[in-house]
This record gives sequence, C-alpha cells and structure tokens, in this order.
Amino acid sequence: MQKREVGKGGSAGGSSSGKRGRPFGGGGNSNSFSSSFAPDSIAPSALLGPSLQVHSAFADQNNKRIVLALQSGLKSELTWSLNTLTLLSFKEKDEVRKDATPLAKIPGLLDALLQVIDDWRDISLPKELVKRPRLRMLGANSAVTGFGSEYKTPNINDTNPHPSVGSGPSIVEANAQKSTTKLDPSRWWADEDGLFNLDDEGRAEKQQCAVAASNILRNFSFMPENEVIMAQHRHCLETLFQCIEDHITEDDELVTNSLETMVNLAAMIDLRIFSSSKPSFIKMTEKLAVQAVMGILGSSVKAWHCAAAELIGRLIINPDNETFLLPFAPQIHKRLVDLLSIPAGDAQAAAVGAIFHLVEINMDCRLRFASERWAIDRLLKVIKTPHPVPEVCRKAALILETLVSEPQNRGSLLAYENTFAEILFADGRHSDTFARILYELTSRPSNKISAARGIWGM
Repeated sequence: MQKREVGKGGSAGGSSSGKRGRPFGGGGNSNSFSSSFAPDSIAPSALLGPSLQVHSAFADQNNKRIVLALQSGLKSELTWSLNTLTLLSFKEKDEVRKDATPLAKIPGLLDALLQVIDDWRDISLPKELVKRPRLRMLGANSAVTGFGSEYKTPNINDTNPHPSVGSGPSIVEANAQKSTTKLDPSRWWADEDGLFNLDDEGRAEKQQCAVAASNILRNFSFMPENEVIMAQHRHCLETLFQCIEDHITEDDELVTNSLETMVNLAAMIDLRIFSSSKPSFIKMTEKLAVQAVMGILGSSVKAWHCAAAELIGRLIINPDNETFLLPFAPQIHKRLVDLLSIPAGDAQAAAVGAIFHLVEINMDCRLRFASERWAIDRLLKVIKTPHPVPEVCRKAALILETLVSEPQNRGSLLAYENTFAEILFADGRHSDTFARILYELTSRPSNKISAARGIWGM
C-alpha cells in the first residue's frame, strides 16, 4: 500500500476525513487488491504494510457486511471484502494475537469464500471448449458484470472482430451455424454467446479473486479455532482436493495455498467425509482425493512434493484413512525413497517424516519399505551427513529400529552391521538407538543366521 497524494483541494479519494473508508467503485488499478484498501487520506507510516493493526471489534461489527460483499459478485465489493479478510486473518510469525477472531465461525463466510473459488473454477476451461466469437450488439459499451472491459461494438463490416482468437465467421455464417448446431446443455455456460461470459481481462480478475480467497483460507487454517470447522466442511475439502487435482493446468499460487491449507488440517481430515451424508458440491471420492495427492507427490515442484509427503504422513495417522492410502503404499514408498536422494534438506525432512509414520502402521509397510532399493542406504546417509535438523536424524534412526523389529527384515539389514557399529561409536546422540538395533539383529535366539554371523550379544 502506498500513501495517496493529496491534491490542491486538500482531500484524497474524495474524502477529507482521516478515517479508513470503503473503496469507491473498482478504482483505476483494478488488478491490485492492496490499492483498493488504501486509506482515504494520508496515513502514518506505522499503519502501512503487514504490521497494520485492525480493531478487534471490526469483524463483529462488519461480519454480515463482509459476507454480503463476497456473495454480491461485484468487483468493488469483492475487492473490499478480500482485502479486509486478508488483513484480519494475517498474523506475524512471532505475533500473539489474543483477540484474534475465529473468522470461520462467522455465519456463511466459509461458504462465501469457497464460492469465489468455485466461480473461477467454473470458467477456467480449456480454450478448445469455447466457441469462436461472433458479433454482439447487446450491452455494447457497458460493463455488465463489473469484471473486464467486456466486448466493444465492432464495425458491422468487420468479419474478424477478435483477431487474437482467430478469423471469425460472418454474421450469416454464424447464424447458420447456430441454427444447425445444438449444444449440449452442460456446455451452455462455456458457450461464447453466453450473456455473462467474461473477456480475458475479466477472467484474469476472477482468477486473482480466487487466489486471494485461497490465501485467506490458508490463513484461517493456522488458527486453532478454525481447524475443526474447516476439516469437517465437505465443500471446503472438495474444493481443496479439486484444486490440487488440476495442478498441471491450475494457477500455481492457488495450488500452493490449497496444499498448505490441507497440510495444516491433515491431522483432523477424515477421508470418509466424501462418502458421508453431508451435502456434496463437487464430485470427489476417497480414491480421487488420494490420487490427487499422489499426483502432487510426483510433481517436479519441490514445494509441492515436499508438502504432499508431509500431507501423507499426517493423513496416515488417522486409522480411518489407512484403507484408502495403503493401496498406494508401493508408489508412496518408491517416491519417498527418491525424495531422500534430493540434496535439499526440506525434501529429506518431509520424506523421513512420512516414512516414520508409514512404518508404524503395520507389518506390510515395514516389509515393503525395507525391501525398497536404496532405502536403507539413503536413511543412513541422512544420519551420517548429518541433516541440519537433529530431529530428522533421530526419526531416521527410529525408522531403522522399527524395520529391524521384523524378523523377515533382519537378513537384509544384517549387511549393514558394520555401518551400524560405526555410527554407534562415532555419534553419541544415536548410540542408544543403534545399540538396540544391533541387539535386535544379533541376540534373538530365533534368528540362527544372526547368531552365527553376529558379534553383538553372544
């Protein structure tokens, strides 16, 4: 936000008072959310930027106004409400806001924000599904929806009104084509002849609104008061999973915000909600949700596959989610081992955290992961490097201890006996853990091979 220049009349934005007011219309810079929330007069520098403090009673006094502004669909109203919610939900890392308002508890607010995202999702269709443009005379030189500049009235003799899209047919050809071609009712909304369709500028603004709404949802998910409400809201989860499902074609920032929101809520997410009796707005099942996460896990974007690994590690903690995640265990194990080989520390930390929870589930996961190629070598590399975060090294050692607890794994793990002994004597932080690992490998009387080859516990 920048200070407004005061004109000769002594006022800025048409107001001479020092109070923060509501923006008028769409403003000249309609693509900037911050400019629409600028003060009506010169504000002190302390009130500019993220450190702006909002009065604690503001949300209570304007909660209905905020929801109605979101539901109106008007650009100026959406801009004001999204800016307001961004400020109210923003929180500095070290800030302890005792009077933080649980915004998700405001009646209708969560649904109104989701509707903003759904409005963008409804029109974010591939351009192949959009018909070629035709001459339009209705509503010429008027902005119907408030988004974009709409279509200007072209010359009646101009047969190519929109050269950027391609050569358009003449009026006669368009009418003949319209009379002979019947569209499927499900594609009426995407038809170029639709009354409320947007131009490229309007679509870009709709997309920006959806990204701002997803950022507000992400901020909500950091508040403990909102976690249960959002995790049990079927429409919210459906929208988030659908955004990451289309990560190849969807806006990157929208996908990132949706993924981070789900990671914050993962400990409370029950995938069975998609087959519950709660009203559904988007076709989403438990299998499709897991497949969407798997698609993100296999992406080349580091921030995405790290977050997906962390998301899987948190989802598997809930026993009710095991039924839906375990069929994908072989692919998950293989991808997590790949992440262990990435030099980036955050990728290794996310992979170790997910593996730590997976191997605690059942014997099948422990056997499959131990038999995965390079799995043990890369876990040992994380410990011996070592990882900058000591907790990651500790979890990697505990994973090895869990794997060696299975008698069927001891034969393959015995090949690393010398390495385990080196870490035992070289690193005092993990000496207890690797002492237990060596004890499990060699001292069990039922393990005849270990007793013959081992040197510990004899």
